[in-house]
Amino acid sequence: MSKFKKKKKGLPAISTASLPDIVFMLLFFFMVSTTMRETDLLLQPIQFPSATEVKKLEHKSLVSTIYVGKSKDARISGDKIQVNDKIIDVKDIPSFIFSERAMRKEEEVKYMTTSIKADKEANVGTILDIKEQLRDINALKVSFSTKGTDVKRNY
Repeated sequence: MSKFKKKKKGLPAISTASLPDIVFMLLFFFMVSTTMRETDLLLQPIQFPSATEVKKLEHKSLVSTIYVGKSKDARISGDKIQVNDKIIDVKDIPSFIFSERAMRKEEEVKYMTTSIKADKEANVGTILDIKEQLRDINALKVSFSTKGTDVKRNY
């Protein structure tokens, strides 16, 4: 037996001391950069109409969105209305608005806005039917989504 051990030649072990820092940095990066999709669009991609006077909505958490456009299924013709993740008929809009109101506090209901995101080729009759249903249930704050245009305003 020898008194001295021979040194093994090879690579040293990889230090894992900084591994938790790297994992938390990656986790933080993905938490910040990821957006949650609210609904899966069952309609064809919507082409918004352009507008000259636009204003951003202030309380986006109090907005109920109604999508109007053509169905992705080519066999189905005419405009379709989508709320959340389902296609509905015009007469189902009041029940959708009432269910949205039920999820909110009573003092927030008066600030709720209904946003109509309609394709620029959508039938005006469909949009008028939606507005009539909203008027019947006293949901009078309605906004229409448009294509973002850079408008310079002189005040």
